Amino acid sequence: MGAPATSIQLKPPPVSTMTKELFGTDGIRGIPGTYPLDDATLYGVARALGKYLLEVEPKPRILIGMDTRESGPHIAAQLAAGLADDGVAFISAGVITTPGVACLVRQKKFSAGMVISASHNPFHDNGVKLFAGTGMKFPDDVEEHLETEIHKHKGRETAPHGVLVPADLSLDEEYLAYLRGRAIPGANLKGLKLVLDCANGAASLLGPALFRSLGAEVIAMHNQPNGRNINDACGSLHPEKLREKVLETHAALGVAFDGDADRAMFVSASGCHVDGDGVLLAAARYLKSAGQLRGGRVIGTTMANLGLELILQAEGLSLARVPVGDRYVLEEMLRSGGNLGGEQSGHIIFLDDATTGDGLLTALKIACLVALQGPLDELVRGLKVFPQTIVNVQVKSKPPLESLPAVSAAIEKATRALGAAGRVVVRYSGTEPKARVMVEAEHAEDVSHWAETLATAIRTAIGT
Repeated sequence: MGAPATSIQLKPPPVSTMTKELFGTDGIRGIPGTYPLDDATLYGVARALGKYLLEVEPKPRILIGMDTRESGPHIAAQLAAGLADDGVAFISAGVITTPGVACLVRQKKFSAGMVISASHNPFHDNGVKLFAGTGMKFPDDVEEHLETEIHKHKGRETAPHGVLVPADLSLDEEYLAYLRGRAIPGANLKGLKLVLDCANGAASLLGPALFRSLGAEVIAMHNQPNGRNINDACGSLHPEKLREKVLETHAALGVAFDGDADRAMFVSASGCHVDGDGVLLAAARYLKSAGQLRGGRVIGTTMANLGLELILQAEGLSLARVPVGDRYVLEEMLRSGGNLGGEQSGHIIFLDDATTGDGLLTALKIACLVALQGPLDELVRGLKVFPQTIVNVQVKSKPPLESLPAVSAAIEKATRALGAAGRVVVRYSGTEPKARVMVEAEHAEDVSHWAETLATAIRTAIGT
């Protein structure tokens, strides 16, 4: 969707079969002050990363960024202490989106990036995400190596000491300039009325600044972060108020980001909610028309709605499914040569432009398409969204599902009953002690029946 300023040529990361303890599908998550976000472990994370980078290059440089959580500066200080003790140079972008760090790491040739964020989680959670110099998350084998080094620090009295991390705010403008260069050629956003729900997070300044610089009329909401209101009844998980504002102001488009703005969800001018599946359809149609959709293929996950798969097939395109997690989407894109992929939750990867899901970039692409081709409702016309539900079950352990006879039998029975008109996906959360049950079918009553049947089987076997 527009020729990239710098061609991204990356190889698929190696596949690992080992199990990690600290790193989930989206970095290290927890409650600040407790393991694994206690001071000693944070210090160990930085020491491990510094040691690893020093083995690869003589003078590594690391970029640090964070969202708006009140715990961010303290975590940054502990990470900076570890880097300083390793003799590794670092610079902070201050409050910035997660994909902003990934972009700047790649563009400015940093050795790695560290982002302090828990994405869409409440303020009392936080986390640390690591990016390699490619702008991608480190491969599994590197994360496993880092874990080994981190655990070596556990038994040491490191007496972590905070190090001040001043922010270089000029990096914000460099990131925004890069995004402006990714606009679809010919699209004119001047006067386009947009409502942006910034989730009181990292997009609070950057989102409005981006679109106003392109001439759009921006109505910003939930853009007054106080350290504790990030994702609080707002943002991508709570689009209701965004819908009200879009209809009230007669806006052309509404966009809701999450706390670190790596995802975006949309509301059309008519008030219809459009998630990542709709974004993938709209983007795929445009890229196909422009002769830019490589392989005629979109990379999605097991959670992608069956309706997306069916309409893509009807238009001569295919949907490849991978496990949930944007890292798995990216791995498949790199392996197969695809350039469009993403998740229903709003993580969309335009690989010709970026190496990670970027809510601001996604919002820019969709705003450009609306400016060029008309209302979002038209861009996703024909998409039949099958009824779908996700039930989260708190679990005390995560044994292989196939090792639980009653659960396996329930999954098999549900799959057989739904046939080709439905799907069942049962998986463990990568960041929480939960099993997620997704059921999708033509009829809502089938969805609710089988979802509860499967959830009950899991609760009986391993529920808390």
